[in-house]
Amino acid sequence: MKQASLFEDKNFSGPLADRMRPLSLEDYFGQKHLVEEGKILRNMIAKDEVQSMIFWGPPGVGKTTLARIIARETKSVFITFSAVTSGIKEIKDVMGKAEGARLLGEKTIVFVDEIHRFNKMQQDAFLPYVEKGSITLIGATTENPSFEINNALLSRCKVFTLESLAEQDLVSMCRNAIKDQRGFGNIGVTIDDDLLSLIAIYANGDGRVALNTLELCVLNGMIDAVHSVVTREILDQCISGKTLLYDKKGEEHYNLISALHKSMRNSDPDAAVYWLARMLEAGEDPLYVARRVLRFASEDIGMADSKALQICTAAYQACQFIGMPECSVHLTHAVVYCSLAPKSNALYIAYETAAADARKMLAEPVPLQIRNAPTRLMEELGYGKDYKYAHDFEGHITGMQCLPDSLQGKHYYLPSDQGVEPRIKEHLDKILARKDFLRNSPKEKPS
Repeated sequence: MKQASLFEDKNFSGPLADRMRPLSLEDYFGQKHLVEEGKILRNMIAKDEVQSMIFWGPPGVGKTTLARIIARETKSVFITFSAVTSGIKEIKDVMGKAEGARLLGEKTIVFVDEIHRFNKMQQDAFLPYVEKGSITLIGATTENPSFEINNALLSRCKVFTLESLAEQDLVSMCRNAIKDQRGFGNIGVTIDDDLLSLIAIYANGDGRVALNTLELCVLNGMIDAVHSVVTREILDQCISGKTLLYDKKGEEHYNLISALHKSMRNSDPDAAVYWLARMLEAGEDPLYVARRVLRFASEDIGMADSKALQICTAAYQACQFIGMPECSVHLTHAVVYCSLAPKSNALYIAYETAAADARKMLAEPVPLQIRNAPTRLMEELGYGKDYKYAHDFEGHITGMQCLPDSLQGKHYYLPSDQGVEPRIKEHLDKILARKDFLRNSPKEKPS
């Protein structure tokens, strides 16, 4: 008798991620803050009181799946729209049918994927039908709805934020796919738990990526029609040879970012670039690295070379625009610049010292002369009295007191002897000397 191949199984069609799409909340992975017992969305579904909503979250976290489950649980007609292919005419045609269904007692859920891609006119086309209750609109977006969705439509929708899937959720999802008949339940799959964890780390919170990667590994590990053995070598090949060196939430993650930071601080561009490459090649989010380098520009360089902040900001934006692998050179640019720049932690010390004072003196009053006085009562209480508008005085400087009485004479920013800070210190000393002179001189007058 001929042994059946998994490819001859009529259920084995389509990508694994589609075959394994959950059909109920019980099978749904992640988003426990929304769908666990007692949570708001779970209650809305259970009571069949689902309102129009926007699902905001990164790719592969279950936005479309959750919309389908809601339609199934509430026994609603489910209609999908693509923001790329649907125009005003298609929207109005479907809305008309939904209105007819409503009159017959049927509910319609209209799911709009990438709703942020709809223009204002297309978004407005949904408004009257959402208002009348002809449809329940569920939009999915990876972009901030506050910026991408019309206010009129957004005000009629409840926004739910979906989070990247946790590593354990992704591992559980993969295990389920191995056992389930819709996945690889009809064949024997041998794969170690640590490889499933590596797949989850590589997926970086994206369930679709995790299942697609698992599928590629299983198919490449087939040793006969109904057996697959997945090895580390196969996994490395299936993820383009990328070596997963560390768990991005584990100790090694923090060890490597610390190594990068301290190499830049010690003006060692070679070491800094190496640690940068270690993180990026391991699959680290380039935006995470860019944020840390951006912090370094002010914490460890600061006023010694203010251009460092500009370059690091530009590198962060470049990472947003083009992503990996192209943005690796922009991060290298920033890391090398920061490594070679003169170092000063004067801004860091200034804030930390001021913050310590602020925490101890939260009730310290603002001096009356630098308070605003928008009302007559405030004027009568002395708000703004004796305020001196610096631009009206010689050198654009006055002797006016701006710190609370208890902090008079306290200096937080103390320039170092690095980079341009000696020049800044010279300029600051002149300002302080001028202020001291004006405070001790006869009453100063505008120039």
